[in-house]
Amino acid sequence: MRTLKNFIGGQWRDSRGGRVQDLNPADVHDVVAEAPSSTAEEAAEACEAAARAFPGWRHTPAPVRGQILFKVQRRMEERRQELAEALTREEGKTITESRGEIQRAINVVEFFAGEARRITGETIPSELPNNFCYTLKQPVGPVGIITPWNFPIAIPIWKIAPALVSGNTVVFKPATLTPLRALSSSRSSTSAACRPAC
Repeated sequence: MRTLKNFIGGQWRDSRGGRVQDLNPADVHDVVAEAPSSTAEEAAEACEAAARAFPGWRHTPAPVRGQILFKVQRRMEERRQELAEALTREEGKTITESRGEIQRAINVVEFFAGEARRITGETIPSELPNNFCYTLKQPVGPVGIITPWNFPIAIPIWKIAPALVSGNTVVFKPATLTPLRALSSSRSSTSAACRPAC
């Protein structure tokens, strides 16, 4: 059984709240992990850490952010079977369904990593003489992501990857029923050298 911690400001921390047992739905005597039941103060600390990390991350060039996501994609490919087996144990999908979810998550990461080179603005014809009109795409800031249990790797990746490649930082709260798979989603992102997810 694993004991999970919060990842805030680049550090793994014990929670000041209680613990929640993460049970295998096929065998409720199999405790997969114990997850933190984080406090409101800890959530606020995560939001503050994401706000502090935002200026540096938004100024990281988009192609560099994309390269980090390509590293995440490669790590997920290397761990594909391990992730699928762990997903089946924690969430209850068949192994075939779990492999499909992992592959979908890998595809999403790859797609958004490639989008890093396509984050462009537009030039727009002006109705006024000697005026140059254009648009720039800018990140909005820290993004809060709360996801359900039914696709505990794919859904977080669908949200985290576009947020990160666009220059936003992330505060991620996984479903209580599948906290360990959330670790797979966020750890791949954070350990690939960017560490903006809080």
